[in-house]
Amino acid sequence: MKEIKVGKQTLKFYTMEETFRKIYRSKKLREANEEELARLKLAYRMRQLRAAKRLTQKALAKKTNMPQSVIARMESGKHSVTLGTLYRVAHAFGKEVQLR
Repeated sequence: MKEIKVGKQTLKFYTMEETFRKIYRSKKLREANEEELARLKLAYRMRQLRAAKRLTQKALAKKTNMPQSVIARMESGKHSVTLGTLYRVAHAFGKEVQLR
């Protein structure tokens, strides 16, 4: 923490590490962060696999028998995915879903 006096006020500046250390003590926040990271990793991996197979979202949607909008939402990482949907996409890539 760094303090700077401005007139009669003292301003406190915290590094990102100090801020996150304090906030990350919350179990609820840690769990939400881990869920968000998992969703983003899944979205990234899905885009990687689709690009490697040279498939468009529309082509992948056809292989999974889902609307293209579902594929787009999954790849955005902003929406939760059901296990059934994840299974269908994994199957289209010749992959298995593993839960740890």
